[in-house]
Amino acid sequence: MNKKIIIALLLIVTKTFSQEMKTDWANISKYSKENQTLKLDKTTENRIVFIGNSITEGWKISDPDFFSNKNYINRGISGQTSSQMLVRFRPDVIALKPKLVVILAGINDIAQNNGPIALEDIFGNIISMVELAKQNKIRVILSSVLPAYDFAWRKGLEPAEKVIKLNSMIKNYCEENQIVYVDYFSAMVDQRNGLDEKYTQDGVHPTLVGYKTMEPLLEKAIRKALK
Repeated sequence: MNKKIIIALLLIVTKTFSQEMKTDWANISKYSKENQTLKLDKTTENRIVFIGNSITEGWKISDPDFFSNKNYINRGISGQTSSQMLVRFRPDVIALKPKLVVILAGINDIAQNNGPIALEDIFGNIISMVELAKQNKIRVILSSVLPAYDFAWRKGLEPAEKVIKLNSMIKNYCEENQIVYVDYFSAMVDQRNGLDEKYTQDGVHPTLVGYKTMEPLLEKAIRKALK
């Protein structure tokens, strides 16, 4: 992801915090028109929805070819926490009747974007999304949180070990409940337990090289989940 894209995402985050949170905390309105169009389209077979934060939203910006000519629907919103994703899970995932949802959540909770939150509560939000998906016969892929050594917008929180602990909780849950887990962390971590600089410019968001590293891991997970 180049500097222009990073600046654009940061501007989106600023707008979200300064405007949307006053009236639409979970930013449900962001994709409402697109969702309505998709709901009118009856060809829902094999839809895959990606729900996440700026890492998910930036994916389509950095590598649009990955999403073109596929039934991939990107529902990432920059700056969002797992609590916000849980609130919009029905309109942005369930209502679209996908076969599979890819959930990538947690880093903005650790960054305290909406204030301090315990790892157990982040994990609980993720589990709640899984349970909603299962109730609606939607298959699930849970993603590891990407490594992070520090946050440019909120320094000193020492996120690295928290990311490791949250990923351990997510992975164990997947193993216990036969859910597909995609491990980006192990492929992208550096010696400090941060995001390797060859995959990022700001220590949190992947560049195109980073996304190209993630894509084959996810596609393998998608094939497994759809079997």
